[in-house]
Amino acid sequence: MKNFLIILLTAIILVLGSFFILNLFFDFTGKQENEKNTASSKTVIKEMPTSNSEEVDHSVKEKLKNMSLEEKVGQLFFVRVPEQNQVQDIETYHLGGYVLFGRDMENETKESLIEKIKSYQDASDIPLLIGSDEEGGTVTRLSQNANLITAPFASPQALYEAGGFAAIKSDTISKAKILHEFGINAGLFPIADVATDPNAFIYDRTIGLDEEETSEYVTTVVKALAAEKSGSTLKHFPGYGNNRDSHVEIVHDTRSLQELRQTDFKPFKAGIKAGADSILVSHNIITHIDQTKPASISKPVHDVLRNELGFKGVIMTDDMDMAGLADFISQAEAGLAALQAGNDLIMSSSYQVQIPTILAAIKAGKYAESDLDTAVVRVLTWKKELGLLN
Repeated sequence: MKNFLIILLTAIILVLGSFFILNLFFDFTGKQENEKNTASSKTVIKEMPTSNSEEVDHSVKEKLKNMSLEEKVGQLFFVRVPEQNQVQDIETYHLGGYVLFGRDMENETKESLIEKIKSYQDASDIPLLIGSDEEGGTVTRLSQNANLITAPFASPQALYEAGGFAAIKSDTISKAKILHEFGINAGLFPIADVATDPNAFIYDRTIGLDEEETSEYVTTVVKALAAEKSGSTLKHFPGYGNNRDSHVEIVHDTRSLQELRQTDFKPFKAGIKAGADSILVSHNIITHIDQTKPASISKPVHDVLRNELGFKGVIMTDDMDMAGLADFISQAEAGLAALQAGNDLIMSSSYQVQIPTILAAIKAGKYAESDLDTAVVRVLTWKKELGLLN
């Protein structure tokens, strides 16, 4: 009996000892694993891109801090020059920029147009974006007036046929210098759409080549504009393709997301990689991304642009007077819908009704002021990069 008790006691001691040793072992290895995981997470955090707020230039932060709510909302409007109260509206609505159309160039001399644009800048506390559609060929405002430019700007297709991408680069540099002379800092090009059908609405405005060569065209133009500190705008995301004209009707694009990724997204990705300042979003309804809304006011479309393509610059709407949007939503509601979708700039002629709607929505909590600030920072950052903010 005594021997049995000794054996039993010995066994218990051995079991307890083994248990204690195993605990020590797992505790040690557990700590090692935790330390490994902690180190790994630190590495991941280190490699992740910094937040927008950390990337913001100090002068932009200070500018934002001193702006009223009305000034911040006004900065998000890149509007067609009104026929009346041109200078007064800049002061009243704190507009972010003016887009010049053909009527703004008519009967102007070089000297008078320069002076007119200067008067707009003089009226604004924050320097304005001054835009003009200068794609060349069928879409040019400035070179329609022979008093301003002796020969119209050539189309991308004509330039390519004459001298390939070298001719396009040379023309872009020359055009940027001309725009600067007038005080125009955003020519609202290049066209990044891929169209293969000569009968398609957008075809004549494109380079007329496949997605790979269109990507090279976009890269060439974006880099040339950047070298001249002239704004670049990729048009019209997610890509028109061979679709109809949203200037005159609501357009449904029924192509699959896979097809868009294989073709239309590629020039936009190339432009983003080249350093594009801004991207303009079309009014087409892209059914395989969002069946319910035009791209310009669709959050899912903007999510693709931000999250899948990784674009961090300024996103703007196409002109809100176009039927593709105007027949879908009222002008009063459209500006707020554009911001809620993720745009930073609204291209509109109805800012007088859109701005009060947005201000009311912010005060009612329907649009967060933090989202407003993010958009304003992008616009101010673009202006700084163009040399407008000193």
